[in-house]
Amino acid sequence: MIRIGLRDARSHFRRFAMSIIAIALGVAFVVGSFCFREMMNNQVSEMMATNSDHDVYVRGSDEVTDDDSSDGGSSDTGQSDSGATEYNTISIDLTDAISKVDGVEDASVTYSVSGVVLVDANGDAVATMGSPTMATGFSADHPWRSATFTSGTYPTADDEIALHSFAAEKSGLKVGDKAKVVYSDGPKDVTVTGIFATDATQAGAIVIGVTPSVAKHYSDLTNDEPDKTGRIGVYGSANGGKPLTDAQQTELADRINAALPADAHAHAITGDAYRDEATKSTQDALGFVQPLILIFAVIALFVGSFIIANTFSMIVRESMRGYALLRSIGASPMQVFSTVIVQAVLLGLVGSGLGIGLGWGMVELIVAVMAYMGTPLSGAIAPSATDMIAGLIVGLVVTLVGASLPARRAAFAPPIQAMNETVNPEKPVAPRGVAGAVLCVLGAATWLWTARIALADGDPTSIDALNRFAAWTGTGWPLGVGAGLLVIGVIMLGPALVGPAGVVLGWIPSHVFPVTGRLASRNLARSKRRTANTAAALFVGIAIVSCLGVVASSAKASVASIVDTGLKADFAVFSASSGQIPEGAEQAIRDVDGLKSVSANRFILGAKFDGERVQGMTFAAQDTLFTDVFAPEAKAGNADEALRGGQLVVGQTIAEDRGWNVGDKVRVTTENTVVDEDATAKAQADYQASIQAQIATLQTQLQRQTAARDIAGAQDTAAKIQQVTDDAKNVDPASFVKTKTVKVDKELTVGAIISNNVYRTCVIMNDELGDELGTKQTMFTTMMYLVAEPGQDVNDLQERLKDAVKSYYVVSVMNRDEYKSTMSSMVDQILLILYALLALSIVIAIFGIVNTLALSVSERTREIGLLRAIGTSRGQVRGMLGIEAAIISVFGTLLGLAVGVAAGVVIRAVYASQGLEVLSIPWDQIGAFLILSILVGLIASVSPASRALKQPVLDAVSSE
Repeated sequence: MIRIGLRDARSHFRRFAMSIIAIALGVAFVVGSFCFREMMNNQVSEMMATNSDHDVYVRGSDEVTDDDSSDGGSSDTGQSDSGATEYNTISIDLTDAISKVDGVEDASVTYSVSGVVLVDANGDAVATMGSPTMATGFSADHPWRSATFTSGTYPTADDEIALHSFAAEKSGLKVGDKAKVVYSDGPKDVTVTGIFATDATQAGAIVIGVTPSVAKHYSDLTNDEPDKTGRIGVYGSANGGKPLTDAQQTELADRINAALPADAHAHAITGDAYRDEATKSTQDALGFVQPLILIFAVIALFVGSFIIANTFSMIVRESMRGYALLRSIGASPMQVFSTVIVQAVLLGLVGSGLGIGLGWGMVELIVAVMAYMGTPLSGAIAPSATDMIAGLIVGLVVTLVGASLPARRAAFAPPIQAMNETVNPEKPVAPRGVAGAVLCVLGAATWLWTARIALADGDPTSIDALNRFAAWTGTGWPLGVGAGLLVIGVIMLGPALVGPAGVVLGWIPSHVFPVTGRLASRNLARSKRRTANTAAALFVGIAIVSCLGVVASSAKASVASIVDTGLKADFAVFSASSGQIPEGAEQAIRDVDGLKSVSANRFILGAKFDGERVQGMTFAAQDTLFTDVFAPEAKAGNADEALRGGQLVVGQTIAEDRGWNVGDKVRVTTENTVVDEDATAKAQADYQASIQAQIATLQTQLQRQTAARDIAGAQDTAAKIQQVTDDAKNVDPASFVKTKTVKVDKELTVGAIISNNVYRTCVIMNDELGDELGTKQTMFTTMMYLVAEPGQDVNDLQERLKDAVKSYYVVSVMNRDEYKSTMSSMVDQILLILYALLALSIVIAIFGIVNTLALSVSERTREIGLLRAIGTSRGQVRGMLGIEAAIISVFGTLLGLAVGVAAGVVIRAVYASQGLEVLSIPWDQIGAFLILSILVGLIASVSPASRALKQPVLDAVSSE
C-alpha cells in the first residue's frame, strides 16, 4: 500500500505543486520566526558582552518599585535595563573606596548620553534607520576594554571626539576632521581624534566617544540626582588587563563587598551575573517579535490547509476507481486511507523542507536589507536542529489535517458507487449553516457587548452582576472571543451561502453573458463545500487587511481631526534629539519677529501626586496653552482659568484612575538635587588648604636640602612643588561641587478635567508652579506651538523660523498640514510591513482558486467536451471558468470585508479613549479590494481553462 501511495504521489506531482508552495510559505514563517528570535538573542548577548564588559558591577542593594526609582541618566555604554529589576541608586563617591580595593584596576561610572546628533563635515546629520546616536564617556584613565583604536586615540578635551568605526563609515569622517555634535543645549564644534572598533556590532547605533567630563555634564542635565548612579563598573587587574575568570570575578566582588560602607546600600555582583540579567531582560523585551511573525505563519498555514484539502479532494476523485478496485480485491478501508496519508506525508516532507530553506533565506534577506539600510546585525541566523524539527512537524501536521477528510472519503466510499464514479452525493449544508449562523450571532453579540463596555460612561448596564463581569473581562477578551466566533461561524456558514451568492453575484454576468454567465453561476452550487472552502482562504486574508485598513484610516482621521478642530497654533516645533528642544533653539524661535505667542511644554521629571507617580506625563505650560494652542474639551471645571489660577488641569484618564474630581486637594512633591553652596565652598577651601600644606611641607624640605647642599634632592623637590602647583591649576572645578536633595511639597487643587486625546494622560500646571517644583535638571521642553501675528505671511514666517533653528539640525518647524501629514505617515509606516506580509495570504488564496477550478474542470471533462462539440467557442469556455473564479473571489472578498470592517469598527470603539476618536471607513480601499478580487479570479482561471481546452473534443466526450 505504501508503494501504491508513492506511485500515486509521483503521478499527481503537478497537482501537489501549489499545496507545496502553501506549506512552504507557512513553514517558512515558523522557521523564520525562530531563526530571527535566535539571531536577536545572539545579537543582544554579543552586545552585552561588549558594552557591559566590566568584571564586577556595584549597584544598589535594595529593590525598588517604579514609583521609588530615580530617573538616573548614567548607564553602561549602549546598555538599557528596560524590563530588569530596579535597584536603588548609589553615590558616585563610592568609586574612591572601590578603587582602593586590592585587585581593582579601574572603578568608574560610564556615562552615556542618548539623543545627540553627529554632523559630518558637509553639514549633514548622520542617522540610521531607527537606531540611536549616543555619546559615551571614556578615556585612557577610564578605558572601554572592548574598544580597540584602529587609528588615532582617546579624546582628551571637551572639543574632541572619537568615533566608532560604523559611525566613521556613515559620516565619512576620519582622524583630524572637523565636525559638529548637537547636544541638548545646541551644536558644538569638535575634532575627531580617533576611530575605534568593538568586538560586536552596535546594531546601527552611532556611537561617539567623548571625555568622561563631557558625558557626565550632559547626563547630569537630565538627571535629578547627578551625584548618584545606577551602577559602578570595575575592571580587575588579575589577568593583566584581560577579562577575569568567573572565579576571579567572584573573589573580587567579595573583596569589594567587604570594603563597601555599611550605610552605602550598595552591593557588588560579578560581571557575568550582571550581563546574564541584562541580557535576559532585553531578550524578553524583544520577545514580541517572534509571536508577531508566528501570527503570519498561522494565517498562511490556516489558509494553506484549505488548498491542501482541495488538492487531495481532486486526487481522491481522480483515483476513486482505483481505490474501489483495491477495496474489491480485499484492501481494508484503513489500507486505502493509508495510501492517501502516504502521499500527505510525502507532500508535508517536501513542503516543509522547502519551507525550512525559505525561512532561512527570509531571515538572511532581512539581515541583508537591515545592513543595507544602516542596521548591521552579527548574530547567528542559521536554523538549529530544533528549529528545523519544529518546522517539519508543523508542515506534516497541517498536511495530515488537510488530507484526512479526503482520505476518509476514499476509504469509506462504497466500492460499487466508486467504480461507477457515483460517489456519495454532497451532504446537506443546512445543518452546518445553522450552526455557523448561531456562532455568527454569538460573535456579533459579543462584539456589541465589547463596544458597550468601551463606550459606556461608567457602568455599561444597570445590572450589578453584568457590570462586575464587564470589569473582570475588560474589552480585550470579548474582542478576541467575538473575532474567533465570527471567523469560525462564517467558515461554517459559507457552504449555505454559496447558492444565494451564486444567484446574486451571477446576476450581472448572466445578463451580460447569457450562456456562459448562467453556466458559471450554476456550476458553483455543484460542490458548495469546496467552493466555500476556496472562498474562505481569501476571506481570512481580506478580513485582516480590511480590519487594519479601518483602524489605520480611523487613526489618520483622528489625527487630522485633532489638528483641524483642536489645534489653533500655526506651527508645531519638535526635536529629533530625544524629544528635547535645545535651549538655544527655543530662544532663537522666540526672537523671530511676527509671532503672537510661543507656547512651550516643559516636561517635569519625578513629580509625585499623593506619594505616587501618575501613569502619564506631567508638564508645565504657558497661560496661552488653552487660548492659543488647543481648545480644551472640559469634562469638569474651566481649564483656562485653572491653568492661569495655579491649579492642576488633569487628563480624564488620569482623573478616572486616581478618582480625582474638580476641587480635590492633591499633594504634589518633587525631590530636586541642587548645588550645596556651603559644602562646595568648604570642599574648595579644604582642597586649597591641603595644597598649601603640601607645598609648605615641600618648601621646608627644599630649604633643608639647599642648606645641606643636596643639589639633586633640591631639584627633585622643586619639581614636585611645580607639579603640585600645576595639578592644582588644572583640577576640574566640577570635582568640588557638592549637591543636596531639596524636597518641594505643595498642596494643589484640581481645577479642571479635560478629555482632549492629546492630554488625556497628562497633568498640566502653569510655568510658575513648574519653576517651583522643578529645576533645569528636571525640566526640559518637549514641544512648542507657535501662533503668528494677524496679517503675517505664514509661509514667509515659517522660512524665517526654519532659518533660526537651522544650526541646531534636529529641530523641525512644521505648519498645520505638514504636522498632520507627519502623524499620518507614521501610521502608514507601521502598517506597511503588515500589509506586505498579509498579502501572502491572498497569494495563497489564488492558488486555492486555481486548485478548485482545476478540480471542477477534471470533474466536467465530458461536459466541457459536449459544450465544445455543440459549438461553444474556446473564448466562451474561458469566460465561463473566468466568471466562476471571479464569483468565488468576490464571494470571499465580500465576506472578508464584512467581517473585517466590523472588526475595525469595534476596535475603533474600544480604543476611542486612546486616540481613535473618529471612525473612518476607507471606501476607496474597499472598492479596490473588490476590483482586485475580480482580477484575482480571472488570473486564477487562466491555467485551468488552458488545461480544459487542451483536451481533444472527442477524447473529452468519451472520457466517461
